[in-house]
Amino acid sequence: MLSLLSWIVTGLIVGLIARAIVPGKQSLGMVMTIALGVVGACVGGLISSAIWPTWTDTPDVNRMWPGWMMSIAGGVLVLWGYVAATGTTRDVTYSPNSR
Repeated sequence: MLSLLSWIVTGLIVGLIARAIVPGKQSLGMVMTIALGVVGACVGGLISSAIWPTWTDTPDVNRMWPGWMMSIAGGVLVLWGYVAATGTTRDVTYSPNSR
């Protein structure tokens, strides 16, 4: 149960950061943001394991930041793919005269 909760929290964090990085307004709900983060973390993990070796013997908290960075990069890639496939982004424009 705790593992599922950590996947949900990690997916939410990664999904929110990926949505903040990709320009435009994406019309995604909370569940889709979590799913985006989980899938992005998996994609980032696959890319990371293909590039760098893994250290499964001795997990060290000081070496976990590259995993977060690759998870966010994977989330951005998945979000760009989602936006390209669905075309659901809207440009946010600012007009000083509109209220």
